[in-house]
Amino acid sequence: MRTPHATIAAPSSDTEGTMETHATQPGGHSVRTRSQHQRRKRIVQAAAALASRGGVEAMQMRTVAERAGVALGTLYRYFPSKMDLVVAVVGEEIDLLESSIERRPPGAATPSSRAVDVLMRATRGLMREPELADALIRSLIMAEVQTPFGDRMTGLLLRVSAEGLSIEQASEAQLDLAGSLASVWVQELLEMLRGRRTYDQIQRRIETAAARLLTDI
Repeated sequence: MRTPHATIAAPSSDTEGTMETHATQPGGHSVRTRSQHQRRKRIVQAAAALASRGGVEAMQMRTVAERAGVALGTLYRYFPSKMDLVVAVVGEEIDLLESSIERRPPGAATPSSRAVDVLMRATRGLMREPELADALIRSLIMAEVQTPFGDRMTGLLLRVSAEGLSIEQASEAQLDLAGSLASVWVQELLEMLRGRRTYDQIQRRIETAAARLLTDI
């Protein structure tokens, strides 16, 4: 879902400990807000780059801070724990998937086929960087805190399979069905990362599950 991680050059000096001015630009956005957004993006990109090479174990907070060119204290203000950082990296991956779907929506005629299209796109994107995918999925499964990954994938499946239906509009049954399909996909993806499934096997299993689960969505 992402392009290969480029090396992130650290700024020549770290001004994270100082307060930026609140100068407002013509568009109404303050310099400080833009600067914070850019800094957060640098941190998330640095974490993803490290995880893609060495898994979550490589995402040591100090190493992430050094790679992003920020002070360690600044990193903790944005992300109080490593799990918060993992969730942010996963969020960026889903953002990229959603952008791809907006540019090229699934054109299949049936709800299940549209859902399969989305999940297999996600699979291809994640498998371009299997170590990153493995690190992220395992961390989310083992997380002791609630993460937005399941809800976001469920919401995405609802939108494409039920013609724009949102989580807020969906019935409990629809949420359960889309959520179950998302769970099947995560487990199949893990099996692929462990070398127990091929891409074609995953697609066949996802197609079977989607056909059963999304018939009446």
